[in-house]
Amino acid sequence: MVFLKNTFLFIVLLLPSLCYSNNYVSRVSYYRIPDGMGTPSGACGYGDYGKDVNSGDVCTASKRLYKNGAACGACYQVRCKDKDLCSDEGTKVVVTDNGEGHGTDFILSSRGYGKMAKQPNMAQHLFAKGVVEVEYRRVSCKYGGGNLMVKVQEHSKHPNYLAILVMNQGGATDILSVEVFEEETKEWISMRRAYGAVFDLSNPPSGELKVRFLTSAGAETKWVESDKAVIPAEWKAGITVETDIQLS
Repeated sequence: MVFLKNTFLFIVLLLPSLCYSNNYVSRVSYYRIPDGMGTPSGACGYGDYGKDVNSGDVCTASKRLYKNGAACGACYQVRCKDKDLCSDEGTKVVVTDNGEGHGTDFILSSRGYGKMAKQPNMAQHLFAKGVVEVEYRRVSCKYGGGNLMVKVQEHSKHPNYLAILVMNQGGATDILSVEVFEEETKEWISMRRAYGAVFDLSNPPSGELKVRFLTSAGAETKWVESDKAVIPAEWKAGITVETDIQLS
């Protein structure tokens, strides 16, 4: 079912809603900017979306977890191991950047880091530590409405160069590859992962474009595609395609 509203195109897709139950032990730190939110200059290429997504509860991921950008949009539950200071629930953060330090797997926004505290007034003691021992696990989470979104990047130039940013993949799902369908040859064409969550293609097929995503959630890897075209024939830089994802 397709709905066109202004520059947003809504299409129903299905992606798995899986929770990763394995817990791992590591260390986390935090970075501080004046508003405590994320940074718009993260390696995932999210821009301002990366600053505000998940209410600013975001993080960088180590090279091992970042996986060359496949983990952009991943959601982790992070709980610090100091039971006197920290809650059992911890915090849920979304990966928007690549970075590590002091033996850490994550560097959290100060907003996300402070939410590990048992009480708000205890957060200052966590900040004073700078680096804390944690356990973490990959989880599903909903942010930005919970819908898979594709944005045609500003440096795209119709019809010769198409770059798209993939957002809101649901937290537990990695996007491994993206392909567009060429109607004339009836073949799928791979897009290149330019960086982070940005995929591009020189001389893309003309006309409306169907898009499919190779997704990974737990042990399951599968292609998920739309029944109808996702990107309109006269696409232009800046438009956003929002896909209504129904998590099963």
